[in-house]
Amino acid sequence: MAFLGNFNIAEDMQVKILSSLLVVVLLWIIRKIICSVMKRKVTDLAKFYHWRRVVDYTFWVLIILLVLGEWLHGIDSIAQFLGLATAGLAIAMHDTVANLAGWVFILWRKPFVVGDRIQVGDTRGDVIDIRLFQFSMIEIGNWVDAEQSTGRIVHVPNSKAFRENVANYETGFEYIWHEIPVLITFESDWQKAKNILLNISKEKAEHLSKGAAEQIRRAARKYLIHFDKLTPTVYTTVKDHGVLLTMRYIVKPRRRRNTEQDIWEEILTVFSHEKDISLAYPTTRFYNPGVDPGVSVATKNE
Repeated sequence: MAFLGNFNIAEDMQVKILSSLLVVVLLWIIRKIICSVMKRKVTDLAKFYHWRRVVDYTFWVLIILLVLGEWLHGIDSIAQFLGLATAGLAIAMHDTVANLAGWVFILWRKPFVVGDRIQVGDTRGDVIDIRLFQFSMIEIGNWVDAEQSTGRIVHVPNSKAFRENVANYETGFEYIWHEIPVLITFESDWQKAKNILLNISKEKAEHLSKGAAEQIRRAARKYLIHFDKLTPTVYTTVKDHGVLLTMRYIVKPRRRRNTEQDIWEEILTVFSHEKDISLAYPTTRFYNPGVDPGVSVATKNE
């Protein structure tokens, strides 16, 4: 009290300041004790993370309620005060308020939760933390192929959940469609190649779609999700440099690269034994008027 008196602070204000500091210190000590006990008792990292978030949120809510109650004591019209304070905050702290509203939206509507793989705008990653004003992701993609982790942690303002498109790879329906394009020459036996690719896709990927049917039935209770065909298939298209056979199958997002590697290795192994099937690649042909084109044709890789 004597120390605060040196700053010419009224006695009632001194009481409010000291009581507010006491509340904060006591709650902080209680929070540390609870977290310390949970750290020893809860061995599962995911459960520990969620319980720590609950403790943190409770800590901040109690601080706001107790401290605000102390400072508003004696004000006749609390509603009037809160109305003026809210209007001032909305103007002076627009982004902060938007991020706080985004946090409430994320917790309430749950467009994603910790552990989900999502894309917000141009940023993709696995959600590792959700806080009052921002959420954090381990980035995937960017300069790394097949949407694998780059190792960078990206912090995104919660307001992005309102302002940007949010794509969730896993909530509701935990599978995505993946395609592998295989381009063969026009001279190849494309029907034989298509049958080979279809057999490979069934062998390597058909088992991945077994759990998808049940997932769709559960997701259909909340979302209008419907697929006529879940088993792997191969589509045929003609391109400039050859016949394009596109393998399409359903897979969990985090298994895309491994399944694609397994399928490509099998394709290369099988095609190496087929004399009438060749992979195509861009070429440039040069025609010499003085030479019979049926006798000499020069080719060069682009």
